[in-house]
Amino acid sequence: MLTKKELPSVIIAAVLMVLTLTSSSCSGRYLKTESAVEQEIAGNYTLILYGGNSVDDLKTVAILAKEGTPYSFEVYAPDFDYKAIKGVPAKDALEVAEKFVSFHQSFWKTQLSKIIDDQGKPIGYEVRPLYYPIIGNQSDIFDVYYKKSDGKVTVYIRSYEYPEERFHFEGGMDIGPK
Repeated sequence: MLTKKELPSVIIAAVLMVLTLTSSSCSGRYLKTESAVEQEIAGNYTLILYGGNSVDDLKTVAILAKEGTPYSFEVYAPDFDYKAIKGVPAKDALEVAEKFVSFHQSFWKTQLSKIIDDQGKPIGYEVRPLYYPIIGNQSDIFDVYYKKSDGKVTVYIRSYEYPEERFHFEGGMDIGPK
């Protein structure tokens, strides 16, 4: 049993331990993306293909992680949700990426963005699909975040709520949001 004198130091130690554990997992900085054009993509890339696990998988994205930079890319997802192919020349990487994200029947066009580091230099590119607006009433249906910490860029992919998940259907009647 703790005495009244020992209790404050135990509480302080516990709080410091929690802060230490959470600060290491929360540390890092989110990187920005900007619009890009195909002509600026050169060199070799590790091609990361996320999603595409079924014929109706809307959440697909391709990431071209530039090789030779001090950054390694890691997707925050189970291994079966993505694959990585190293040493792909820029032209081939872009071609495979565009084909990969465009397979869905509701595909409209691709969006190309560059992932930039703190100095404003591109360290990779993102190819994502835009869909006809009937899917979720918007063309872009998910967010991709890039968090840099200790030379590693962790990719977080979060989808918006799909319209078919937002409504109850009873007897063919739409009765509104869940």
